[in-house]
Amino acid sequence: MPGTITVVGLGSGDESQLTLAVWNVLREAKYLYVRTADHPVIAYLQQNDVTYRSFDSVYEMQDDFPSVYEEIVRQLMETATTSPQDSIVYAVPGHPMVAESTVRLLREQSAEQGIELRIIGGESFLDQAFLRFGFDPIEGFQLLDAAGLQADGLNPRLHTVIGQVYDTFTASDVKLGLMEVYPEDYEVVVGHALGIEGMERIQRVPLYELDRLEGYGNLSLIWVPRSDSDEVRKRTFGRLHEIVSILRSPGGCPWDQEQTHESIRKNLIEETYEVLETIDDDDPTAMQEELGDLLLQIMLHSQMEEEVGTFAVYDVIQSLNEKLIFRHPHVFGNQHAEDAESALGTWEQMKAEEQQKKGIADARPSVLDGVPRDLPALMKAYKLQKKAAKVGFDWDNANDVLDKVAEELQELREAIRDAGSNQDDAEKMEQLDHAREELGDLLFAVVNVSRFIAADPEESLTHTNRKFVRRFQYIEEQLRIKGKSFDQTDLLEMEQWWQEAKRLEP
Repeated sequence: MPGTITVVGLGSGDESQLTLAVWNVLREAKYLYVRTADHPVIAYLQQNDVTYRSFDSVYEMQDDFPSVYEEIVRQLMETATTSPQDSIVYAVPGHPMVAESTVRLLREQSAEQGIELRIIGGESFLDQAFLRFGFDPIEGFQLLDAAGLQADGLNPRLHTVIGQVYDTFTASDVKLGLMEVYPEDYEVVVGHALGIEGMERIQRVPLYELDRLEGYGNLSLIWVPRSDSDEVRKRTFGRLHEIVSILRSPGGCPWDQEQTHESIRKNLIEETYEVLETIDDDDPTAMQEELGDLLLQIMLHSQMEEEVGTFAVYDVIQSLNEKLIFRHPHVFGNQHAEDAESALGTWEQMKAEEQQKKGIADARPSVLDGVPRDLPALMKAYKLQKKAAKVGFDWDNANDVLDKVAEELQELREAIRDAGSNQDDAEKMEQLDHAREELGDLLFAVVNVSRFIAADPEESLTHTNRKFVRRFQYIEEQLRIKGKSFDQTDLLEMEQWWQEAKRLEP
């Protein structure tokens, strides 16, 4: 039968932090292993002739900490299995259940191999942190590992203690992670060897100086005090959600309180186009602001639904996360995508599967279903044609489409001619309606051309709009130079300036 492993905690400081129970186990242990001899209690063991074996050599042989921990556990498990008659004592710094990866691995593997695992606590470094830093964890507290620090795990409304800050490089990584949320001058506290007489050092510094300090090591901690300050919380999503909720609340903004989905519907469209404008202008500063305005529209619509209990913005985020993971099996699953085209194919395949599971496929019998009803007409025409082309309803080549454009142009000419020659008002209005219909047919045919030359019609027209603005503004500039107004020039002169602007373009 496999043997027993007893794990004890050495505390975070010297022998004064050892519990009597732990000291008795250490003193009586026949086979004592310590994760590291770099601990204040080790000198006390030596003074009392307590023999031990350290795993420090494993740190030298392995390339990273996870490999070190796995090797330590492997050796402990092997010893317990091959010498079941001997009880093994394994001593770790601090408390065995606080930030101790080897103990986590032992708990996971011991039961599988039938090894009995006993754990005896010791004073944790957290005990000294609460005492020496001087805060009560009941106010809200989180313990984070410096090596795995992520900005999305930070909450300014909680006291944050960061352990495993072994060196300046780790402190630098922590600083960069914290600065994703906290202001660069936010005061943080660094503690070294807390509670150990003659070794303890506590330093308060602005966040940006965190990696300029010296003395980081196995006994170093960073404390980030909690804050309810708007200045600190303004970079958090939670604060944004809170602000929008306040605006819509009875004590909030009268205008925001009165809005409905319908009343701010146009705002969503306008803000989207303002974002597109910043993209076209390659203006990151303006883009940052306009993306915020667009996000506000999403927050407002979500808040309206939260108020009636249908969903909240966090449900929106959950749905999006689930969709992204499901539609990217080549990233989050076991499929593979060679290039962007195959990745898009996988996306469409998973989208169809997703819709089938939701019963959407049965509710959409038409190939053309799924194109948003209120898309801008140019974009909608493009999407409708692409869907029809997938099932073979398409032209064979671009020349055939150009012939169709010529045909539609001729029909528009005839419709305009007929409307112009008719003197009867009622009949003239009817013929003008026919001309407008023919204009739509012509535009639809032109959109078809764009697909055959791999051009997005919206982008092409946007480019032409910009070109028109540049050239027309050149005409205005020439008029200003000559001290003229538009009623003092003619089309011939303006056309000359237009052609001049065209020649001056790169």
